[in-house]
Amino acid sequence: MASSAAVSTGASPTIPPQGQATSDDGQAGILEGVNPVKYNKESPIVLFIVQASRLFEYPLLHYPLSKIRQPRVIAEVIGGIILGPSVMGRIPGFTENIFPTAAMPNLNLVANIGLTLFLFLVGLEVDIRIAINNWKVALSVGVAGMALPFGLGCAIAVGLYNQFRDDSGLVDIDFGIFMLFVGVAMAITAFPVLCRILSELKLLMTPVGIIVLSAGVGNDVVGWILLALCVALVNAGNGLTALWVLLTCVGYAIFLVYAVRPIFIWILRRSRALQDGPSQSIIALTLLLALGSAFFTGIIGVHAIFGAFIAGMICPHEGGFAIKVAEKIEDLIGALFLPLYFTLSGLNTNIGLLDSGIVWAYVIGIIVVAFSAKFIGAAGAARVTGMLWRECFAIGSLMSCKGLVELIVLNIGLQAKILSPRTFTMFVVMALVTTFATSPLTSFFYPPWYQKKVKAFRSGEIDWDGKPLDGSDRIRDTGHYDKLESQKIRRVTVYLRLDSMPNLLAFASLFGGQSHKPVAKVHPIVQQAQSVSKETGESSIEDEPPKRPIEAYGLRLLNLTDRGSSVMQVSEVESYTAHDPVVNTFRTFGRLHNLAVSGEVVVVPEDSFADVLGTRSSDSDFLLLPWSETGGMSEQAIIEDKGTKNKLLATSYVNFIESTFEQAVCATAVLINKNFGGPTSKEKRTGARLTRTYSNVSLGSARDKDVMAPIQDRSHHIFFPFVGGNDDRAALRLVLQLAENPDVTATIVHFEVPDFFWENSKPSMESASAVKGLEAKAMANSNAPQSEAAFFTSLQASLPVELSHRVVLESTHSSEPVKDVITRAKAEVGQQPKNAGDLVVLGRNISRKGLQPKQTKQSADEITPVSPSNVASTLGVLAERVWESKLGGSILVVKAAARE
Repeated sequence: MASSAAVSTGASPTIPPQGQATSDDGQAGILEGVNPVKYNKESPIVLFIVQASRLFEYPLLHYPLSKIRQPRVIAEVIGGIILGPSVMGRIPGFTENIFPTAAMPNLNLVANIGLTLFLFLVGLEVDIRIAINNWKVALSVGVAGMALPFGLGCAIAVGLYNQFRDDSGLVDIDFGIFMLFVGVAMAITAFPVLCRILSELKLLMTPVGIIVLSAGVGNDVVGWILLALCVALVNAGNGLTALWVLLTCVGYAIFLVYAVRPIFIWILRRSRALQDGPSQSIIALTLLLALGSAFFTGIIGVHAIFGAFIAGMICPHEGGFAIKVAEKIEDLIGALFLPLYFTLSGLNTNIGLLDSGIVWAYVIGIIVVAFSAKFIGAAGAARVTGMLWRECFAIGSLMSCKGLVELIVLNIGLQAKILSPRTFTMFVVMALVTTFATSPLTSFFYPPWYQKKVKAFRSGEIDWDGKPLDGSDRIRDTGHYDKLESQKIRRVTVYLRLDSMPNLLAFASLFGGQSHKPVAKVHPIVQQAQSVSKETGESSIEDEPPKRPIEAYGLRLLNLTDRGSSVMQVSEVESYTAHDPVVNTFRTFGRLHNLAVSGEVVVVPEDSFADVLGTRSSDSDFLLLPWSETGGMSEQAIIEDKGTKNKLLATSYVNFIESTFEQAVCATAVLINKNFGGPTSKEKRTGARLTRTYSNVSLGSARDKDVMAPIQDRSHHIFFPFVGGNDDRAALRLVLQLAENPDVTATIVHFEVPDFFWENSKPSMESASAVKGLEAKAMANSNAPQSEAAFFTSLQASLPVELSHRVVLESTHSSEPVKDVITRAKAEVGQQPKNAGDLVVLGRNISRKGLQPKQTKQSADEITPVSPSNVASTLGVLAERVWESKLGGSILVVKAAARE
């Protein structure tokens, strides 16, 4: 007051003694002896930064929990509880200094802003189209999954109300309102967390995932409506006022849907935000709509988050607008605002209040009711729709997930004083337990092996006992070309990467073979006049029976991140598949090159890429993987010569290839590109120098830019060293099939090696699958080299005439096959630098002892790999050595199917 008086009278203010600052001086610092964590209402930012700095705990907690596939919300809830009176609050002076009572309004304001914007994001994620497209399943599972837990919640509310109604911090409310709130808390399902769990478990596109998503959307919307009703009843002075509040809220929602939404979409179309993405002004308009809607529902007596939620729901999903809006704002909300809300929630959670046997009995009762009611209701409804029991149990486990939405509901109840701190803590424990149990239970009831069995059973491939229904046996031990013809590749799965599209398309086009001979187009009238009469039976065009085209299935994998927009991509994966430029390029190119093509975009965590490729290619004959051109798993990295001189050093990609080899059941090949599809034009690097600036007068000089001429020689030459074994036989079949393309020539050399090279190395999980079938028999047979020689001789004798002038088969003895293969490869590939690229095809053969990396140099042929990576154990020593020899061609490493 004295300071204020001094200012008003013009007198100088009193200067405090040195080392002491006034309580309202926001500029004094620690150099003047000010405690940095002491709350100063004139400058609250300092203490707020200290409070926000506690956010580092959440990533530390999430990392170990993520290893057991727990959602991020578990770490955030536990982190909030640790900061509260349950753990760190027991440290003397911690709460009084870091979270003083005077500073809580500021923290509460920021946390609630974050909560309001988060509910806007939740509204963006809710896609009503999912529930509409599957309305029958959504209605049955959703209703049963809400009715039973709501009813049992109302039942347990009787005991909770009578036992804890005298706790401090409660308003005098009717039992009906309390019962309604407890019923909603039991019935609600966490839709955002549910999407992430489904994505991480790769269940989103399965029948289980579709049912859970459809029911979860309806459950989420109905739950928020019931919660809005409960809050309106608490805030209203009497029942009539509550009715008016509810009707006003319903009318406002209708106004948003039928008046505001059309205008909003019209603005988005005029500004091209739907086509080109939202600009900064459109983001501002969208946030204004969310905050304005939150303001209205807040002033009519319903919580502000309901308005933000409805505003998110009316945002269009057309053109990925909702996803793009979420991408703009989600990081700040998820990284700063929302963790502060969990901090606030943790400060209100006190495990110490659970201090008696009757309290813990109610805690266990709440957990049992919340889980079992959801589980039984959803699983029973799913069983009625015809689902298998394990699928029903998985649906029940997923629908019992509470997650973040439950925490929001409970905090609203605490703020409205429907719940006391004790009952609030009891329900927080329930939310934590049910959310934690969701992923393990789902994995237990619906494991990957069971998913594959159900898929094969429903497609008619096997009976329920797992026995094949076709009864066909694969022909293995034969060297006759006509027999090999029956083992041709009919369906190819291609892993589409943006950085590898040029060489992928060039290689995939070889499977198209030779299309029908082009026929000169004739005008229909002229063609009718020149047509041959039916009596003569003559025809000017010789019709050849069309061959069945090879099916090419392109699969593009996008990384599922922690962001909500990434989860939204999963729910709209069909739109991504329809409009993805990479998939569409593959479709168009394939159709132009005589392939029957299809494509798909899948959004999964990066560590699941190999598993997805193995699963999606299980019904294919061949899986094609490109080697990374960017030096890692990312497709968007900047390609520089310095980072890609030795692309085999990409450790993350080597591990991915190794895992894919283990997961895939069909024949798998890795294409390591080197100008396949034609030489690339690389500009020579020059030092920094002054360059001419183009103007409107000198633009014509752009004609001096280098251009790439069309490829005159479209041929490819393939060199394949055949040693023997399953991998080499699979590679041999592939080479002969590619050689049917008239632009392909091939040299196949059988290297007859000593018996030493046929000895199997120390068996491992991978090598055990690599030596199945014929190779396992060959290892046990001392005449294995003779068997392979007979196989190759039979193939030479049966080679068709139409291939004999483009395919050369030779045999040679070799005691040092690695050295001899490289020498012959140098003579075969790169001899025609202007063609469309040469290829060296190699069998993987990692189980062959003679081709294993050695710890000591025993001969010139057995050389320890120079690189420190595990490339040799993934692709084989021969592949690594051939690549290091810097041949003028690409390398294709082939692994035989696991079922051979």
